[in-house]
Amino acid sequence: MNTPAATPGRALLSLDEALARLAAGSATQVLTATEQVSTFEALGRVLAADVRSALDVPPADNTSMDGYAMRAADVPAAGTVLPVSQRLPAGVVGAPLAPGTAARIFTGAQVPAGADAVVMQEECEAIADEGNASQPLGRVRVRTVPASGQWIRRRGEDVHAGATVLVRGTRLTPQALGLAASVGAGTLQVLRRPRVAVFSTGDELVMPGEALKPGAIYNSNRFTLRGLLQAAGCNVSDFGIVPDRLDATRDALRRAAAHNDLIVTSGGVSVGEEDHLRPAVLAEGRIENWQIAMKPGKPLAFGAVRRGSPEGGAAGEGGEALFVGLPGNPVSSFVTFVLCVSTVLRAMQGLPTGLPRPLPLRAAFDWPRADKRREFLRVRLNEAGELELFDNQSSGVLTSAVWADGLVDNPAGQRIARGDTVRYLPLAELVAR
Repeated sequence: MNTPAATPGRALLSLDEALARLAAGSATQVLTATEQVSTFEALGRVLAADVRSALDVPPADNTSMDGYAMRAADVPAAGTVLPVSQRLPAGVVGAPLAPGTAARIFTGAQVPAGADAVVMQEECEAIADEGNASQPLGRVRVRTVPASGQWIRRRGEDVHAGATVLVRGTRLTPQALGLAASVGAGTLQVLRRPRVAVFSTGDELVMPGEALKPGAIYNSNRFTLRGLLQAAGCNVSDFGIVPDRLDATRDALRRAAAHNDLIVTSGGVSVGEEDHLRPAVLAEGRIENWQIAMKPGKPLAFGAVRRGSPEGGAAGEGGEALFVGLPGNPVSSFVTFVLCVSTVLRAMQGLPTGLPRPLPLRAAFDWPRADKRREFLRVRLNEAGELELFDNQSSGVLTSAVWADGLVDNPAGQRIARGDTVRYLPLAELVAR
């Protein structure tokens, strides 16, 4: 897989500057179209409208424990015995509690009017009154003196009617969906998913399952990038492997731009004779080749492809599709995606574009080779709460990205000694943030 060649004398961009340029350059593709979807199907989507509650949650006082509801004043001492006047499973609304009695109650059930405390069943003793028609539910001995309000969840304790529970621009997590459901939101208005085209360039690439000819390699990046895009909630159009020819590359770009917001490629954006992606994008739109002061990574292409042919062909949707060209080495492609392409996708959806806040953790390794570039080392958290380093940090060793659960964001020129505090970025927060 070919990667962009460095231009002699060109200053390297800092990663922060590159991310800022990516975010600003994505302003042409900010998504505005929305759709109404079932709350069941909204995981990972971005809210396009606030969610407000039309009710209090909980809608009435209820118990957080199995036990007995009573008046605290009716139990002046441990050992007090009260007759049980009613039985209240969840979903049953009981009668007002008669003074001097208790109600058998189960978690989630509405507390009857008149009761001001719940005593958990472990602190009570049920006394059966067999043959006593006046006490069919028996009596209960309360082994503790209850405090008013104990084990009662008050009406509106979680949410008050009229409150905004989820704000526009929120990426919906499982717990956010639960909160939306708790206020009765059966559907949610969300942004449409980003539409992303992906393809690889390189005559040396073959698909897994095919015979591997001399000089050929399996196209791992196609699977990694497709998976990363799907994890980010995108609708992905896979254009496969494009031959190393200018006409084929231009055709793939035109087809990819027609109905997508973003095109992501790996390899083929250098200035070599067999690298046709840069001239193809220039012919169909615009492109900048950057050299970023980061490792792995460094080369990145950013631009856009026009929709519709500039030579008078049939027009597509109009406008342009953004373009990001990633390096071809597997780990470089992976790391550059989670840092850079994720920034583009978040900017398109109006989400914050900064990197997640790093966690300060101790290194269980030495890294004596300070690099001039900002490094992202593949590491894994061990049982002692320290970070172990994968032995081979080469940009071609994809095993390191599978083994790792995070990256150490190591500043340029920084050596690391065992026990030093380093900046840890969990992959779980980078891959689908």
